[in-house]
Amino acid sequence: MLDEITATNLGLIEQAHIRLGPGLTVITGETGTGKTLMLGALRLVRGDKAGKGYIGPAGDSCEVAARFASGEVETVVRRSVDGGRSRAYVNDTATSVAALVDSVAASVAIVGQHDQLTITSTSGVRSLLDRSFTPAGRKAHAAYAEAWGAFRALAAELEAIGSDVRGLERDRDMLRFQIEEIDAADIDAEEEADIRLSLARLRNAETLGDDVDTALMALGDEGLERNFQTALSAVRSAAALDETLQPVALRLESLATEADDIAGELVIYATSMEADPHRLDELESRLALVNGIKRKYGDTIDDVMTFRKDAGAREIELTALLEAASDIDERRTAALNTLVGAGTELRTARQEAGNATAEGAIGHLTDLGFSEPVVRIDVKEAEPGANGADRVTILFASDAALTPAPVSAIASGGELSRLVLALTLAAGTADASIVAFDEIDAGVGGTTALAMGEKLARLSDDRQVICVTHLPQVAAFADAHLAVRRTGQTASIEHLDSHDRLTELTRMLAGLSESERGREHAEELLALAGQRPD
Repeated sequence: MLDEITATNLGLIEQAHIRLGPGLTVITGETGTGKTLMLGALRLVRGDKAGKGYIGPAGDSCEVAARFASGEVETVVRRSVDGGRSRAYVNDTATSVAALVDSVAASVAIVGQHDQLTITSTSGVRSLLDRSFTPAGRKAHAAYAEAWGAFRALAAELEAIGSDVRGLERDRDMLRFQIEEIDAADIDAEEEADIRLSLARLRNAETLGDDVDTALMALGDEGLERNFQTALSAVRSAAALDETLQPVALRLESLATEADDIAGELVIYATSMEADPHRLDELESRLALVNGIKRKYGDTIDDVMTFRKDAGAREIELTALLEAASDIDERRTAALNTLVGAGTELRTARQEAGNATAEGAIGHLTDLGFSEPVVRIDVKEAEPGANGADRVTILFASDAALTPAPVSAIASGGELSRLVLALTLAAGTADASIVAFDEIDAGVGGTTALAMGEKLARLSDDRQVICVTHLPQVAAFADAHLAVRRTGQTASIEHLDSHDRLTELTRMLAGLSESERGREHAEELLALAGQRPD
């Protein structure tokens, strides 16, 4: 049960705090006072879409909070709206709006005057029926959703494959050729560097040989080596006489050894430097292969390897697509057959729900003043779609002597209001522990209004009902009466005691709160409502 609800800067309501009890609570007020705003607060705490329109002139944000009680368990839900964004809290813990829907929406049903639109569209009526499903109906609905998902997945496969399977095969063959060409080349960055170095030596073997021979001659017996030996002998002789020259002698020995080592390395290098035309041709061919691969697949060997990796992944993808394409028609036929079968099962469930809902609605409409109303919910086969393979239409006649027709074509405003209420009750939306009605009594008056008031009062025997109304005949049946008063740009909400309630009903009946005749009618109306049998 909803124990209390508060609102701050909610439209015209600068501040409001109301307590609610069991039974039927009505909210009344003159046109333009903002009496529907409290149901707006209820919409926010149940997780409905928030918008800037909720924010009043007293600030840049609005906030609503509600306390729900179920036995010993209390839940406080709070939601604030700031610039079109909203924040939600459950028991002072931040949560998502989706969590509000999960925790609150199932127990709170709101039926508005604009819900008349739902019974004139296939999607709206379909949703109405789906809410009344038996377990078997819910199972059929889940089976159809699964079948539709599988069918759409195959459609996505077909779109990915396209109509040119041969084109995919050509693309895959080209990728395989490219992969094989790169793999056959068996190249890497280190080998390329070695090839270029070896080629540089082989291409310049003669020049390198001449240069090395010149260097060896300069270092040999007639060159640097003889001069080192002469200098070393002289310094050693001098060091024997003056030991301070000993370090110089050691350095000369080191230089002589280093020169000898260099000469040895040059000899080895010269020995290896032989012209090898066959090896040169071999390396030239290998480098040409490397350059050819790079021309096709990348500026560097690393680029080529990246291309090879991507080509391999794409080749695997195309192979999978072509394998899928081999039996895609067969699988699509099977999926379509499954979808059609699931659609038939779902349509049967909706037909059963439609029959039960129509029968229940007729009973409620009889209570609401129709003598022999006709309600028929037609569920006919249609092309499969996301929500089923059927088209749902409500046919209505206010009297059995009339030919039933779609409600959008024949029902008046008052008839639609009563039909919405009757269908809502029959379809099971009223199974929620809290049901709020937002001016669904438009176009209703007289004895029909009394019947609607009694219907709402009976509905509140085992659940909490809140109703925004302009009808005194409905308000007279309330267990609690709230009135919205407007002063300038602000509105307030107050609980009415028995005296103030009589005054408000007088205003609703006569337009003047002090009308003596209106007051008499209000007293009579309250007495009539009080005679409702338990």
